[in-house]
Amino acid sequence: MLKPLLALSLPIVGSQLLQVTYNLADTFFVGRLGSEPVAALGFALPFSFLMISLGSGLTVAGTVLVAQHKGAGNDDKVAGVAGQTITFVSLTSVALAALGYVLAPILLPYVGTEPGTAVHALAVEYTRTFFVGVVFMFGFFIFQAILRGWGDTTTPLYLMGVSVALNVVLDPFMILGFENNPVFVWTGLESLQARLLDATGFTGFGVQGAAVATVFSRGVAAVIGLWMLFRGYVGISLSLSDLRPELSVIKKILDVGGPSGLEKSANSLAYTGMTALVGLVSADAVAAYGIGNRINTLVYLPAVGLSQGTETAVGQNLGAGQEDRARTAVLLSSGIIVAILSVFSVLAFLFAEPLVRVFIQGEDAAAVVDMGTNYFKIIGPTYVFMGLFHVLNAGFRGAGSTRTAFIFSAASQWGLRIPPTLAFIALLGMGATGVWWGIAFSHVGAAVLVGAWFLVGNWTGSVVEEDDADADDATESQPDESATAG
Repeated sequence: MLKPLLALSLPIVGSQLLQVTYNLADTFFVGRLGSEPVAALGFALPFSFLMISLGSGLTVAGTVLVAQHKGAGNDDKVAGVAGQTITFVSLTSVALAALGYVLAPILLPYVGTEPGTAVHALAVEYTRTFFVGVVFMFGFFIFQAILRGWGDTTTPLYLMGVSVALNVVLDPFMILGFENNPVFVWTGLESLQARLLDATGFTGFGVQGAAVATVFSRGVAAVIGLWMLFRGYVGISLSLSDLRPELSVIKKILDVGGPSGLEKSANSLAYTGMTALVGLVSADAVAAYGIGNRINTLVYLPAVGLSQGTETAVGQNLGAGQEDRARTAVLLSSGIIVAILSVFSVLAFLFAEPLVRVFIQGEDAAAVVDMGTNYFKIIGPTYVFMGLFHVLNAGFRGAGSTRTAFIFSAASQWGLRIPPTLAFIALLGMGATGVWWGIAFSHVGAAVLVGAWFLVGNWTGSVVEEDDADADDATESQPDESATAG
């Protein structure tokens, strides 16, 4: 199992690394504008995370159903599942984009912005522009999920590379324009920058420019990915007829993907709640929290990659009736993630301050750096537990037990993280340090809970087997025409 698991997971890790580059590039160049724009990016991040979580959660059904049908040898059903996933998730994305654009100014104060301030205005600009691009973002998530279930994690990696490269090229120009743009310094073209600034007066779009670059680059990836599916270049060939809504398939997508979407949404809403709690401490704490979480996304890469590879491995093996191999895949992923994140824990603890300083500059940066350094020294040692939680929970999702995964994720965030954090801040007066300890506590507690269920729970059923059983029941309920004919 080790070779196929790594073959699935390593390209996903690469894709996630490139995904993180979106956020790191945004933070790096926005950091050149000062602490207020960085804080605005931090306040907007929960809504970005919510949409990313919803998109990846809803498309889990595509991964699971495609994987299990392929494992069971039902290749003829794959195109139908893929087409229905595209239809359902695309329509959902349009509704979410419109709703988010309208409600952004109303929702941002709930995570700590103050209407009328520069930070609030910047956060509104970024968030609204990001919502415009939700349709493109979901489109690429659909492509990734379908190909992942099919067992092809390399093609999405290449396409993600194109998208991220485009974003990195656009970011400095959309954010900074031709003023204080480090690209011209790095290339020794300061005189060219001065001439361009004199000629155009363009000083960038600021924080909103980061969203513009991201939306455009994601849109390019989504269009190319869906074109490849319909042209049959990736092993799955779709037609427009596959997009025609079929209630039975959509019901199955909702049944499998709904709890996963709720799981991801609950996580992102919990992140929003945590951002609001950090906002009770100070704007500097929000900036430190935003930087910490963006760097953490890099640390999460192995866990995310192995989790998604595990989903596919578990789904295909359960579809083929290989329960033991499905369990082996989860155990192998767990061992790998423990080894990798042990190294990350040590590095985060030893190099906490330099990590934070990369993403914040200016005279008002000292407090943010101090808080961010403390963040990594407290949370860093718990990375191993975080990784175990994600990998084990992915095994449940791969089996189609998305309700189980949802319950554990909700317990992790809403039971083991937010209440202790609130107590540390409000009752013990620990400030930002209380937030960091609340997160560390939830990492350890959640890993213990999900590990116990993996060992003793019943989670290895197959949704494909359920479909076959339903079909058999329906057949048996029909009259025997050969008997009645006589």
